[in-house]
Amino acid sequence: MVCAVDGESGLCLGCFRTLGEIAGWRTLSDAERAAVMADLPSRRSRVDPAKLG
Repeated sequence: MVCAVDGESGLCLGCFRTLGEIAGWRTLSDAERAAVMADLPSRRSRVDPAKLG
């Protein structure tokens, strides 16, 4: 409940999930969650480093 979504990238500045992923996280299967989690490290590069503090 603390996500802050970057308007430019559409990703949370903390967890790098999209709004849709955040909102639907509880309804995703374990496999779907694992796929999102595996993709998160590569998403960091889509956010302006100055916004990450």
